[in-house]
Amino acid sequence: MANSAAGEALPQANQVPGLDPVAPYYSRLSARSALYTDFRLLLEAQDEVLTTEGYRHLIIDDNCLARSSVASRRKLWKELHSRYRLDAGDPLFSAFWAQWKRSGSETERTLTAYVLFALNDRLVADLGVDWLFPLLRRAPMDIRAADVRAFLLRSVERHPEVLDWSEETTRAVTQKYCASIRDFGLAAGVVHKRTVRPSLYGAPVRLILTALRLVGTPLLDQVKSPVFRLLGIDSSEVIDTLGDLNRRGELRFRMQGDVVEILLPEAA
Repeated sequence: MANSAAGEALPQANQVPGLDPVAPYYSRLSARSALYTDFRLLLEAQDEVLTTEGYRHLIIDDNCLARSSVASRRKLWKELHSRYRLDAGDPLFSAFWAQWKRSGSETERTLTAYVLFALNDRLVADLGVDWLFPLLRRAPMDIRAADVRAFLLRSVERHPEVLDWSEETTRAVTQKYCASIRDFGLAAGVVHKRTVRPSLYGAPVRLILTALRLVGTPLLDQVKSPVFRLLGIDSSEVIDTLGDLNRRGELRFRMQGDVVEILLPEAA
């Protein structure tokens, strides 16, 4: 069984902030980093995807992530929910869960989580596509918080909301972003971080393709999308990348002229 995209792109099913050109930048990273370890532990403890209330119950009532107080559990729930959506009824999170379960290694799962994190946050998506991408291609390259800050300052014309951030908030966002990409395996080091170019895996690519469908991106535009730069794949390389994954059996891809066919495996 397969999910065919040979015809029209599916209509928009849910907002994907990382693909929304008018989505604002949020400073949620100023408080905490991506919290990937907590997110991973939460998912690994479950065999099935849960509703928002189900995840909330696990974190706050069952204290599955071992926090010392109810207040800290509530704060953790709020932060994880805002970063990763955590709802079986959410099309993007449901698609992520399917790819998470299909992943064959911890590295593949981690990259798939990074894609979800970026697709749910326009700032993280733009940083990944425009700032981090060339550093991944030339890895290992130094990651400097000052360069992330400069990116934010250059973005104020398109994102004037950044002007409302305090200097402390801006500094915290840059530091937490750098820590987050290390947690997702895109950098190594503690004080001195350097980029690590990711290997090619099927699950994160399939999640990007699903997200592009959710916002109604035409098939021909999908195979040219810059969002694949999140994974170190330039727009000009997407077709060859999909061909490689087709040969591996990770998806089915065929292109003849301007006619594109992409079939994604259904969730197991």
